[in-house]
Amino acid sequence: MLLIIPAMEIREGRSIHTVQGEDAHWCSDDPIAMARLWRTENAKSLHVTDLDGAREGRVVNGEIIRRMVQTVDIPVILGGGLRTRDAVRWAFDMGVYRVLLSTMLIENPDELKKVIEEFGGTKVVLGMYAVDGEVVTHGGATDSGLTALSAALNAKALGFRRVVYSDIDEDGNPARVNFRILREIGEKAGLRVTAAGGVGGLEDLLKIQELERYGVDSAVIGRAFYENRFSCQAVWRRCEAGNYPHTARLLQ
Repeated sequence: MLLIIPAMEIREGRSIHTVQGEDAHWCSDDPIAMARLWRTENAKSLHVTDLDGAREGRVVNGEIIRRMVQTVDIPVILGGGLRTRDAVRWAFDMGVYRVLLSTMLIENPDELKKVIEEFGGTKVVLGMYAVDGEVVTHGGATDSGLTALSAALNAKALGFRRVVYSDIDEDGNPARVNFRILREIGEKAGLRVTAAGGVGGLEDLLKIQELERYGVDSAVIGRAFYENRFSCQAVWRRCEAGNYPHTARLLQ
């Protein structure tokens, strides 16, 4: 059974996604409120990206992240701007459950190895972004010269146990799910794999689930959730419109 993780992206202190409802939109500039929404809808974890931090190379929306971790009682996975041991330590001190690192693998692997040795390969995971199977950094602007598989093998040697893999286009936007590479990383590198981005609906999820035997055990979903591409979400939206705290109230 795949673990399904809602994605949240923070830019300039705001959650940049809008949830579409049946007759309107559920919209909030408040990432804390958005986190509460996903918790109400029984999310088991949240995948949070500090987009400003990813651009500037340091955590920017730290106070919002701290409040979010204190507000919801589920694990928060954080990526974006974590490029030093001090930044990673700060995240764990704030209560973040797991951190996502990417640029350090290419630019500072020695420092990254020290991070893994200090915090462990289950708490520190690799965020891998690729264009046509070629790993890129800085939002797709820089080609690393590594294939996804070679980067995964390097990560395994450093002590990583999991990779969160995303195919993106040349502008840094999510591309379609690359099922071949997901399988290749899990099968040949021996890492646990989380598929991130590009999930368009139930059909994609079912295809990812077929890869569980190769170590692909979870999926991070953003836009498809916010656009209500799953039939069960129509029920959730009706619950919200009627101010029902739980789906069961609607079905009684």
